[in-house]
Amino acid sequence: MRYRELSGKEIVDVRNGSRLGMLGQTDLELNEKTGEIESFIVPNYKWFGMKKEGDQVRMDWKDIKKIGDDMIIIDPKK
Repeated sequence: MRYRELSGKEIVDVRNGSRLGMLGQTDLELNEKTGEIESFIVPNYKWFGMKKEGDQVRMDWKDIKKIGDDMIIIDPKK
């Protein structure tokens, strides 16, 4: 799967149904040796699209449970 196929999908936490953000507004952490995605860094936006500086959510690739047409379901183990 290519990144552009993931871009624009909503990221939803299966535990509480909260929307974490949109993939495409994220930074990627890559494994330098394999080139594989290890995690996504999703900015946590507040009211009216204003971002609180330094506020972000780290989503590990292994936490992804399902990639659908419109959203990505994650189950972070914390």
